[in-house]
Amino acid sequence: MTLSRTIRHLPAIAATALLVTAVGLKTVHAAGTDTPTDDKKKDKKGSAIEQQDRQLAKADYDAFVRGYRAARDLILAGQYDKGIAAMHALGRDGNADVANYIGYANRRMGNYEQSKLWYEAALKADPKHTRTWSYYGMWQAEQGNRVKAREYLTKVASLCGNTNCREYVELKAVIDGTGTY
Repeated sequence: MTLSRTIRHLPAIAATALLVTAVGLKTVHAAGTDTPTDDKKKDKKGSAIEQQDRQLAKADYDAFVRGYRAARDLILAGQYDKGIAAMHALGRDGNADVANYIGYANRRMGNYEQSKLWYEAALKADPKHTRTWSYYGMWQAEQGNRVKAREYLTKVASLCGNTNCREYVELKAVIDGTGTY
């Protein structure tokens, strides 16, 4: 099983409670993993120099994860501009998790064209990035394109292997008009 697949199936660490509004709508909050996928595959064999390089790479990755979590926390706290800047500062805009949250923050600010570009960048980096398919489906629903949103819902179900995963449930609620985001 690949690292990205393993991470995608880990339970979401961030609290993403669904709030009930006065009219009974559930508010869907950003979720996803707080540990981004690693873009680089590691080879465990090699010389002492290669092993040292791997240790440096691990330290670099650990710093990236800390920065990613801090940037994600800013976005989840509604500090979208600061969160986007922090994501860019990581220097890994090509990472699916980073691109996804830049897209999410732009969508929350109403920057729909920028959001679309970042969701597409995330899917280019990882065509099986379930969280992005869900968020992009919400984007489609918000744009009034229910047909495309339902298409993305089907994609999410396929990637999850069921209709019980958080990404499916949240997108379905948005499409059905019982949830907002």
